[in-house]
Amino acid sequence: MTPEPTDLSSLRIDRSAPSRGGGGGRAWAIVVLVMLAVALVLGWMRFAPHATPVQVATVETTGGPSATGGGITANGYVVARTKASVSAKIPGRLASLGVSEGSRVRKGEIMARIENRDYVAALTAARAGTGTVEAQLAQARRDLTRAERLRQQQVVSDLEVEKARTQVDVLVAQLTSAAAQAEVAAANLENTNVRAPFDGTVLRKDAEVGEIVAPSSAGGGLTRTAIVTMADLGTLEVEVDVNEAYIAQVKNGQPARITLDAYPDTSFSARVRQVVPTADRQKATVLVKVAILDKDPRILPEMGARVEFVRDAALAAAAPPRRMYVPGAALAGGGTRVWVVENGVARARMVTTAPEKDGRVEVLQGLDGGESVVLAAPATLADGAKVKVSQR
Repeated sequence: MTPEPTDLSSLRIDRSAPSRGGGGGRAWAIVVLVMLAVALVLGWMRFAPHATPVQVATVETTGGPSATGGGITANGYVVARTKASVSAKIPGRLASLGVSEGSRVRKGEIMARIENRDYVAALTAARAGTGTVEAQLAQARRDLTRAERLRQQQVVSDLEVEKARTQVDVLVAQLTSAAAQAEVAAANLENTNVRAPFDGTVLRKDAEVGEIVAPSSAGGGLTRTAIVTMADLGTLEVEVDVNEAYIAQVKNGQPARITLDAYPDTSFSARVRQVVPTADRQKATVLVKVAILDKDPRILPEMGARVEFVRDAALAAAAPPRRMYVPGAALAGGGTRVWVVENGVARARMVTTAPEKDGRVEVLQGLDGGESVVLAAPATLADGAKVKVSQR
């Protein structure tokens, strides 16, 4: 029996019937997205950081390096003319150290001590020996006086008097020897004290308490040969190597200007102290020592420096050191910080300043000159905050 063919016409899709809910849902989604975008914009406008209005002033600079008529320049280092590595006079174990880096000491001040119990005992024994001889000498002198009296009475012979006199002479010699031994013991005890050889500042500690120290001639192995290194910072100078082709232009007493690598915008007046009368054949240079006339606590030993030798003394006198000043209102954080504006952003700078004078403060360290600093900075100002600048 043949099956009847299936009618597939009823399976066609009727596209004339409208879909339910599709268009309305899409419209609501668009509305929600628009509302979210508007809310985000409003929130950003409300909570985004606003630029803080501030008033600024420019760092004022005076002085500084000036033209020096084509004088030659040379590079070198700051050194102390009076410098010493202080060691003990006798070997021993370091018992105490009363100074540290930066300590200022006076000539003769005790900086350290070596263990000295054996030296104290030796001095006590020497003094006791001296006392014993003194007592014996006193008795011998009484015996001599008595013998001389008895000799006058013809009771004793001349021999007894001579023996008594000889005994006195022997004891006098023994007393001199005992006194000398006591002085040696006292000197050895004093040598356990390490004293400052001159007025100066301690630059470095070379030994610690408990270490074995000794004079440099007796050092070796783990023995320290220096306890501290000190220098007189009042004798600072710059040593430079000048090319021998230009040394004829440098004379003793010639004025100069010194610029430190640490403070390139500040110069210090100086004067040639000595042109060393010999040359270095390998480097073809001559060593020149330049004394620093401007005493400044920022100048430290071993700093790199550039020396410009001035041909005209009048030009040297007309070139005062470069100085920087800011209004007193620019200081914050108890006078240790200023706010510098860089590309519309406030940045904190730590500074070292001199006392305020006439409403201005000299900045010794921390600024380069020409920066814009915030005046009367708000307490809420933070590092990196955006600011709106108005010039004073």
